[in-house]
Amino acid sequence: MPYYLRKRLTDLSINIVMLVFLFVTLMPIGWMLFSSVKNSTDIAIGRIGLSRNIEGHTEIHWENYVDLWKNVNFGLYLRNSVVICGTTVVIAMTLSTLAAYALSRFKFPGSDLFSNAILATQMIPALMYLIPLYIMFIKFTMLTGLPVKGTFWGLILIYSAFFTPFSIWILRGFFAAIPVELEEAAKIDGCNQFQVFWNVALPLAIPGIIATGIYLFLNAWDELMFAWVLTNADTMTIPVGIRLFVGNYQNRFDLMMAAATVATIPVCIIFFLLQRYIVQGLTAGAVKG
Repeated sequence: MPYYLRKRLTDLSINIVMLVFLFVTLMPIGWMLFSSVKNSTDIAIGRIGLSRNIEGHTEIHWENYVDLWKNVNFGLYLRNSVVICGTTVVIAMTLSTLAAYALSRFKFPGSDLFSNAILATQMIPALMYLIPLYIMFIKFTMLTGLPVKGTFWGLILIYSAFFTPFSIWILRGFFAAIPVELEEAAKIDGCNQFQVFWNVALPLAIPGIIATGIYLFLNAWDELMFAWVLTNADTMTIPVGIRLFVGNYQNRFDLMMAAATVATIPVCIIFFLLQRYIVQGLTAGAVKG
C-alpha cells in the first residue's frame, strides 16, 4: 500500500475515533439540555421524544426555567456556590502560590519530606475525613460558642484545606520550569527576593495559576458530599440544591435538568473567557529551550 494512502487511512481512522469520543462526551450534556424542556412525566417513564398536546403539537416546556426560580430558591444556591467557590479559590491559590514558589526555589530542612507529604495527602479518600471533621465542628462550637457547621467560612475552610496541597504540587512544577537565570539577572539589577517573585516569577506563572485556579473552582463547584453534611438551609450550594429536587419537590426531574443546565452556564463562561490561559497552562514546560 502506498505511503500517502496509508497515511490518509490512518488520519481517517483517528478522525473517526475522535468523533466517536466527542459524541460520547457531549451526549450527556445534550441529553441534559433536551430533558430540561421536557415534561417530568416523560422523563420518569423514559420517553425519548417530546410529548404532544391534544392538538398534536410538540410541547416544549420552557416554563421549567421559570419554575426553577419561582418554586425553588435556586438563586440562593447559586449565590452560595459563587461566594464559597470564589473565596476558596482566592485563599487556596494565594497560599499555594507562595508555598509552591518557596518549595521550588529554596532548600530548607524537611523541604523534600514536605513536598512528598503534600502528594501523600491526595492518596487518602476524602470520605475518611467526613465524620472526624463533622465531630470537630460540633466540638469546636460547644467549646467556643462559635458556629462552624452551616456557615460559609466553615465550608470555605474545609475546601481550602483540601485543595491547597494539590495546588502546591501542581504550581511547584510551573515555578520550577522558570529559568533561574531570569531571577538572578533581576537580583543583579537590585531586586530583593520578594520583588523577584512579584515582578519575574509570578507573571511567568500566570497561565499555570489560572489553569490551577479553574481546576479548583470546578472541583469546589461540583462538590456534594461535604456540602450536603456541613451546610444548612441558608448556605446550601448548587449540588445540594439539585439533590433536593429528588423527594423534596415531588421528583421534578425536569426542574433538576433545568437546574443542572443553569449550573453549567457559569462554568462554560469561565472556560471560554480563560481558555487561552488554560491552554498555555497545560502546555507550559512542554518545550524547554
